[in-house]
Amino acid sequence: MIRITECPRDAMQGIKQQIPTELKAEYINQLLKVGFDTIDFGSFVSPKAIPQMQDTAQVLKRLDLSNTQSKLLAIIANARGAQDACAFDEITYLGFPFSISETFQQRNTNASIQQSLQRVEEIQNIATKHNKKVLIYISMAFGNPYGDAWNADIAINWSKKLNNLGISDMALADTVGSSTPETITELFSALIPELKNVNLGAHLHSTKEKSLEKIRAAYESGCRSFDVAIHGFGGCPMAAEDLTGNVATEDLEYFAAKNNIPLHLNTEELMKAYTLSWKVFNDYH
Repeated sequence: MIRITECPRDAMQGIKQQIPTELKAEYINQLLKVGFDTIDFGSFVSPKAIPQMQDTAQVLKRLDLSNTQSKLLAIIANARGAQDACAFDEITYLGFPFSISETFQQRNTNASIQQSLQRVEEIQNIATKHNKKVLIYISMAFGNPYGDAWNADIAINWSKKLNNLGISDMALADTVGSSTPETITELFSALIPELKNVNLGAHLHSTKEKSLEKIRAAYESGCRSFDVAIHGFGGCPMAAEDLTGNVATEDLEYFAAKNNIPLHLNTEELMKAYTLSWKVFNDYH
């Protein structure tokens, strides 16, 4: 069994043209019919930093959650964003990008790693009061392009510190597509036994030709939670000029089918989502 988070927010956030709120809602409403465990649908961050997501609250009002099991996840970058997200009962998860690259953490959230650890503690307290869960992305988990120190032990040590704050949902995030099957295997094989009470997922970015080998490495190392985006759209606009897309939903679907792994998705609704996605991502750039 694989838990899947579909990431339209990640797919849309780097698009410079503003996608109409109604179209975003139409697309996410279709995704809600597929049977994904979670939909990473929007973010409560500075509209100056990520202008595409400034209408997240308006999108949320247009979502039909009456006949779906999918939970909603919103990205936040600080306590203020956490408070904004917690105003909505419909949201289950608050996602926070915690980078183990000092350069990228400053670039992404305007805070040091140590300051970000303090932010996580504050966000966790806010989330607990509002019956929300915090999901931490261990960003730049597999290396970084900035020359900052990186090795598996750094990722492991920060993950343990986060776990000590009560965080039980994490995802190793390959923000710039630098992971290899070897580093994926190394990190998941080391962390899964260490963090027995943590749901540890994979948020991998990849070129199309390397997606399947990355999925396989994570799965064979014990990972059972994957973040994907239809057609592999997306990438972090704060990370680099040339975005490396997400692992494609259809690649995970192919891997699962080839290895007789049940996904429990509504294939008819998924095909409709594949078709509708072109309306979003072909018309807006």
